[in-house]
Amino acid sequence: MIAVRVRAPHSLEVIEADRAEPGPDEVRVKVSSAGICGSDIHILHGSNPFAKYPRVIGHEFAGTIAATGAAVTALSVGDNVVVDPVISCGHCYACRVGRSNVCANLEVLGVHRDGGFRSQVVVPAANAVKVSKSLPISVAALAEPFSIAANVLVRTGCDERDTILIYGSGTVGLTVLQVAKLKGARVIVADPDKRRLERAEQFGADRLLQSGKDDVPASVAGENDGLGPTLVIDGAGVPALLEEACRVASPAGRIGILGFSPAPCNVSQQEIVKKELTLVGSRLSRRLLPEVIGWLESGQLKPEAMITQTFSGSDAKDAFALIEQAPEKTVKVQLDFS
Repeated sequence: MIAVRVRAPHSLEVIEADRAEPGPDEVRVKVSSAGICGSDIHILHGSNPFAKYPRVIGHEFAGTIAATGAAVTALSVGDNVVVDPVISCGHCYACRVGRSNVCANLEVLGVHRDGGFRSQVVVPAANAVKVSKSLPISVAALAEPFSIAANVLVRTGCDERDTILIYGSGTVGLTVLQVAKLKGARVIVADPDKRRLERAEQFGADRLLQSGKDDVPASVAGENDGLGPTLVIDGAGVPALLEEACRVASPAGRIGILGFSPAPCNVSQQEIVKKELTLVGSRLSRRLLPEVIGWLESGQLKPEAMITQTFSGSDAKDAFALIEQAPEKTVKVQLDFS
């Protein structure tokens, strides 16, 4: 079997890997489809602050149960599953209050532990979520990035009363867009790239703004009876946008932050207090995969068009090269280990 490993920053390699056997509470998953995330690129570049090397990367993956541990009863060999990459301790403060995604002892597959870019992987049975055989496994592998969108919209309380401004229409922005539309919100997407905006329109955006060409603050000022967007999501990870988000948001508005740049940004305390804004960070997902899988299985989400290219796992270097050299041609690139 093969695995895709970042041996050290800037060193990606496809290696032969041994097959591990599951412990009592574990399962071995034969990986079929695995998506390349921006954080995988960051690990390759050495700019992910959480990664340890060498590391088999990959945290967006789905496959079939190949073996089960002696204590596993809820899953059987042959079941299709999506793997939740978040492994938490269950007893720290964050876990006790239902925020296992920021567990004090957090480990993420593909970051702190070896991940799913390999032919077979052993994971805790509790992290394997069964999916219908009728759901294409490549679509099932999109559940994890959609759980990130679901998490930020739960954190910010999105519903049908909202007018949302999303900064960025890359993969993060597109998933947030689709989940927000599922919840009945009106969605405005801002991005400097016209081609990305065209994709956002295909996925249901109500209004498009080309940053740099359109004056975003002026353009959204008339929304929500002249009060501005009720919810702003930073899906671009640009620190300067937080200051703008505070300026354009409606009184009593909420701002969801998905990027984790260490760079400082100027945020007006006056704007936050004057409008009584709520600023929330959002990291990973707190056990939302089952709900997302339900949306996919029922057809409420139809994100197949997000998969723009598929490469064999053995051609992972070519897949990463495409993302880096021609990002305008890609949305979600997947690796096929089947």
